Amino acid sequence: MECGPKGSEEPSSLRGRCSVCGVYDDLCELPGRQEKYCVECSADVATSILLTIEIDAANKTGEEIAVLVSEFLQLGRRMLARTQW
Repeated sequence: MECGPKGSEEPSSLRGRCSVCGVYDDLCELPGRQEKYCVECSADVATSILLTIEIDAANKTGEEIAVLVSEFLQLGRRMLARTQW
């Protein structure tokens, strides 16, 4: 029976407080992270990680990064607003 990561018997989510917004809910873990997040915040944290990687890569190759930075800032504002609920 596959419940959690890599077929472990432990569930992949548990109840607790989200590390970003503080809501008490089912929490998700992201690979390489010790923090636990609600579904909304886990999606935003994962997206912010990917955007950071893309911005760094584009910056190194001299590509335009304005659109990526704008998206990153919008994501940050959304996460900040969620912490103030």
